Amino acid sequence: MRQDYVGPLPEPVGFLLIPRFSMMAFFAAVEPLRIANRLAGRELYRWTLISEDGQPVTASNDMTLLVDCGLVDAPSLPTLAVCAGFEPERGLPRRLSQWLHRQASEGCLLGGIDTGPLLLAEIGLLDGHHLTLHWESLPAFRERFPTLDAVESLFEIDARRFTCAGGAAAMDMTLSMIAGRHGQGLADDISEQLIHARLRPRQDHQRLPLAKRLGTHRRPLVDAVALMERHLEQPLSMTAVSERIGLSMRQLQRLFLDELGRRPRDYYLELRLDRARHLLEETDRDILSIGLACGFGSASSFSRAYRQQYGIPPSASRRPDGLPAPDANHGQ
Repeated sequence: MRQDYVGPLPEPVGFLLIPRFSMMAFFAAVEPLRIANRLAGRELYRWTLISEDGQPVTASNDMTLLVDCGLVDAPSLPTLAVCAGFEPERGLPRRLSQWLHRQASEGCLLGGIDTGPLLLAEIGLLDGHHLTLHWESLPAFRERFPTLDAVESLFEIDARRFTCAGGAAAMDMTLSMIAGRHGQGLADDISEQLIHARLRPRQDHQRLPLAKRLGTHRRPLVDAVALMERHLEQPLSMTAVSERIGLSMRQLQRLFLDELGRRPRDYYLELRLDRARHLLEETDRDILSIGLACGFGSASSFSRAYRQQYGIPPSASRRPDGLPAPDANHGQ
């Protein structure tokens, strides 16, 4: 998968499976390699599945995969992808971190799929590299690693690192890497086999266009929501929103009620609380700082709004599986 690979075929590729990894993203990355071998009539790629201890790994969908080896007996690999998914905040065990640093020092092209980039960033292996990861994790990632260049693209590939947003984006990334190594024609043929109508370039956006997400093409509504999404930490007044999009307050109210079934103020609050929920689930920031980052003036006002929206206090959302945080009193 690396364009500068000069070794014998089949080219070795490793997949390090982290518990609760995304099965969808993993299969989207590995299936193009399988089809490349079939269409080429020979083994271009051979992949190795690795876990920390060599034991089977359970994905986020509760399916379990056998692996080929553990860290101790893993072969030398020119390319290695770290596949993660839910609960990346649990981090990596020390020996796994050391092993990844050793792979990097030996020249391995190292990458992360879905939330894998978060784990690589935690151990300092993405410093100085462009990167991307799943759009839901990007806000928390930028808060946690403000010096890293994280963008909302489908995938990023540079000289020694590759990262991908997960899901179907893993397929686009793998196809791009195959094209760089074996030609665009083979990548196009693989895409056709996968009923993948278009090879998306890396700079394509991960999310649907805002108009499609909202289910409307009414430009004033799209502009109003875009303004709200850009101003979550320091919310705009409804008067400021209406003035910027050229509507009266009455017209703005009617537009949101007709198209989204709620008042603009309520919709804006939902956006801010949704951002807060992601920060609670994916970072260890204290509750007050999360509330401030989402436009609330105090911990009490944030907690009150959060409980009204979700029926639980912010502290109950510290983990995506609903379990309490490792330090249950953190931020309280």
